[in-house]
Amino acid sequence: MKKTFLTALALSGALCLISWGFKGHRAVATIAQKHLTSNTAYVVSAYLSGSSLADVSTWADENKDRATAPWHFMNLPLGLSHDQFVKLVSQSDGNVYSAIVKTEAQLKDKSLSVEQKNEALKYLIHLVGDAHQPMHVAGKEDKGGNTIQVRFDNKGTNLHTLWDSRLIDHEGLSEADIAKTYDTATPAQIAAWEKDSPLEWLWESYQISTQLYAATKPGQEIDEAYYKKYIPVVRQRIDQAGIRLAGELNKLFGNEAVPQVKAAPPVQAAVPAGLVKLEDLKNFTGKNVSVQGKIYSVKDISSMVLANMGAAYPNQLLTLAFKGDTKALANTLEGKVVSVSGQVIEYRGKPEIIITSTDQVKVQ
Repeated sequence: MKKTFLTALALSGALCLISWGFKGHRAVATIAQKHLTSNTAYVVSAYLSGSSLADVSTWADENKDRATAPWHFMNLPLGLSHDQFVKLVSQSDGNVYSAIVKTEAQLKDKSLSVEQKNEALKYLIHLVGDAHQPMHVAGKEDKGGNTIQVRFDNKGTNLHTLWDSRLIDHEGLSEADIAKTYDTATPAQIAAWEKDSPLEWLWESYQISTQLYAATKPGQEIDEAYYKKYIPVVRQRIDQAGIRLAGELNKLFGNEAVPQVKAAPPVQAAVPAGLVKLEDLKNFTGKNVSVQGKIYSVKDISSMVLANMGAAYPNQLLTLAFKGDTKALANTLEGKVVSVSGQVIEYRGKPEIIITSTDQVKVQ
């Protein structure tokens, strides 16, 4: 079987395949962010210049690169057995499977620049979501369901778009509520899902898309019964994608030193007296700021010392992560008011600043 088998698809068809839509991809990324280890979160934030996973989760769709358009999907013959599927996919190239393998290899490559890893990471964040959208591992003849016209909510659509976004939109949940509602995996499920390889993620999608072809006919009016039957599948696939993305990133970066990247220009002039309010830090992710507040609690976790500003854990408004030689300073700060400068990152939904120099902290 030639490796080019799965790349023989017109680029015009490739460019129209957008997986999960904006809400779905951001939900995958938001779930993943919550399940990153502390070190992984710092490394990822450094490679992404302070952006969160959700912030860059749709970049690969927005980038519109014709050379990488086929990376988002995989078109296959129907009726393959597991062994046939594994053999065909493992020998293929220029599709979502080979792209995941390629980007993970790039992220392990110590010779690549921070800029190259930034791009590889943005692709990987997106492609793990793509791999879990069933209609992105589907039939070649109908371009992953794009040519199968149906109606839903009194509007014309197609089977691919139905699964990208229409079922999710029908729920009427906000972006934040989608991530919260979908993130329901138990510890046992997390352990099991993270053990599966990308080949198995794709096999799962292939099995589901096979079922969808049998359940969805051209011209069909998609009713509430269909929605209630399949929205749990949508939720699980997005949850699985988030958990597995976190698992892959933790394996890649769990023990990696935080890369040194050039800091973004300060944004102090955008706020009164050069200080950002603690309550507003969520709006400054990825920016260099100065902030002031009381340290309510301090915890030494060996690899770093965490100091909570604005309130004690878990109600803190900002966490300061003291690393290296600055840890000794952190242990003297409880109960004191300090001024801090540094880049804001997001970790598990809360703002943090990494402290690597005592010059970043001044006791008032």
